Order: sequence, then C-alpha cells, then structure tokens
Amino acid sequence: MKAYIAAASAAALSVGLVAAAPAMADVFSFSTGNPDGKLGSLSQPPGPGLETETADDFVLTDATVISRATVHGLIASGLGVSDIKQVEVEVYHIFPIDSDTTRKPAVVTRVNSPADIEIGAATRDSGASPATLSFGTILVEKSFKVLNTVVNKINPAPNQFTGGEGPATGDEVEIDITFTPPIFLPAGHYFFRPEVQVSGGFLYLSAPKPIVSPGTPFPAGFADLQSWIRNAKLSPDWSRIGTDITGQGPFNAAFSLAGDTIPGAGTPGQPNCHGKTISAMAHEFGGIKHAALSLGFFSVDALQNGVSKFCQP
Repeated sequence: MKAYIAAASAAALSVGLVAAAPAMADVFSFSTGNPDGKLGSLSQPPGPGLETETADDFVLTDATVISRATVHGLIASGLGVSDIKQVEVEVYHIFPIDSDTTRKPAVVTRVNSPADIEIGAATRDSGASPATLSFGTILVEKSFKVLNTVVNKINPAPNQFTGGEGPATGDEVEIDITFTPPIFLPAGHYFFRPEVQVSGGFLYLSAPKPIVSPGTPFPAGFADLQSWIRNAKLSPDWSRIGTDITGQGPFNAAFSLAGDTIPGAGTPGQPNCHGKTISAMAHEFGGIKHAALSLGFFSVDALQNGVSKFCQP
C-alpha cells in the first residue's frame, strides 16, 4: 500500500486548510527477477536488421495503471548507454485473442503464445511524435556472459529447432522506462514485449523459471508461461524459445512492471465503464486531480482520455 500525501503540514490539516485526506492506493509491482546468464534473445525494431521480438508474460488481478517498467539486456562491448537510441513497448493478449484462427500456423503450436497483433492502445514508443515513453539506461555489469543466444535462427516448423547460436559476452544494461501516458489495462493475462534500437542488436536477457526471489510469484490459478520469439519472416506466428528453438528452456525474460491497481474500475465495453472507473480513481486517490498526478497523467483531460481508451471493448 502507498499513500498520496497532500502538500500540507500536520498543523495545516488540523485547522482544516486541507479539505480531505486522499485515500490509500494499492501499488502494483511485478518482476521476473535478476538475469540468470542462460540466454540472450534478440528484440530489435526494423532497421538495419530484421525486426525481431521477444515477449514474456505477466498477470493483472485487477484493473491496473502501469506507469514504469525495467528491462535487462546485453549490448555489444565497447558501446555506451548513450548508444541506445529508441525503446518501443507493446502488450499482447494470449492467443487466440487478436489472432487469425482460420489459417494454419507455421510453428509447432500457438497454445499460450502472444496474439498475432498487439493491443494498440497499450503501445508506447520513445520515437513517436510526441514520444509516449521516456527511458534511462544503467550499465550493470561489463563482460556479462550468456550461455546461448537466439538471434537469426528463427525458423518455421518443422525446422524450428536450431539449438541457438551459442554463447555471447557483452555489457549488461538495465533500461528504466516511464510510460507517458501510463498503460491502463483490465485484469487479465498478457505478454510484455520491448524492442530496443542499438548498434549490434539488443539481447533480452533470461531470468529464472520458475521465478525465485527477488522475483514475484504468479498469482494462484495462473501459470507462468515461457518467453516466445518471432521475426518479420515468422510473423504473425511465434515460437517458444526454450522448447522449440534451443531445447534448453523454458525461459523467462528479465523485466519488471510497476504502477497502481484500480479496485472497483468499470468493465470495458459496458455503458457505465467510464463513470465507474473515474469514480473509483477519485475515491482511491482523494479526488480526480490527485488521481491524475499520482498515476502519472499530465492532466485530468489526459486521464479522462486514458479511461476512455481503457473502456473501449
């Protein structure tokens, strides 16, 4: 739990200069834990190389405003953190939502994979105009080694098994991301996919599976799914990195998410969704202005727009 504390002293409160104390808000946080050195899988936007996406799953047990994320990856030795030029994030439902189920997949299975296409309202990009995320990068460890990599050898079935492309050594970086505006999603099971533009490619590092401390266990009743990968040639299908490609997994990817849950939010697609959600936010944060400020929206209008997108079926 966390409290939004109005900018007033206890003395001011005692004489009634602040009309009401904001309510308590429920913090959301999720992490797969620290990188384990087992794998680095490419996740880069289209450009000099082929677009390649690595995604791993997370669960929301309540409507949640996600304001921040971290991603751990490997960049080529000799580069600096300033060489990372762009970060884009997408969120996917689990197949078969947002997917074409009438065609024959070109992979072993699509069960528990990310969907064909992303959730458009949840996409954030530092390269957009205006930018919808900002990021900072920290060098964590030089000469960090991974035992295997998946970069180019991403094939359709029946040639999906390649064993990977072998070990690699580079510099481990942590990318700290702020979403502007935040991502607002209903309760559900999702996949998180970052892409990072940097010379030589960005290898998204694996994390322990099953999750161990300091990672966050999945809620009861939800399975921790493995990470999946695809490139522009395989798209819209995805392959399981550990099960299909390397035979060494399954793997998780090293990332974390943070924000606030909104208990009592409306149900997307229902006529009362917008009003019910605004009311829940106002109750939780002690007013809609406090809600906008606490959740990371630029203004009440921006929050209202975010709720409108959340409420779309």
